[in-house]
Amino acid sequence: MNVAVWDTYVTKTDGTIMHFDIIAPSEVKDSEVIYAYGKAYLTSKGLTEQSLTAKECTFCHVESIKPMWEDAIIKNGYYIYEMENCN
Repeated sequence: MNVAVWDTYVTKTDGTIMHFDIIAPSEVKDSEVIYAYGKAYLTSKGLTEQSLTAKECTFCHVESIKPMWEDAIIKNGYYIYEMENCN
């Protein structure tokens, strides 16, 4: 399976920039669906007020799925790869 990687940068209320990727099946091309995945993730982190639009989240590339992503993608439709300031 190929997945699309959406590079995402969100400014938190304390001013730090949170960097994560939203990884979803490459067939999901509707950016609003991807943004909804990102908003669900932000909500899980207690960040309900942060916006998530094309300004914060852009398509990056397509790659082969990694085994560690597969279960989450099957269960939730997406996987979040945390990179910076995601705590």
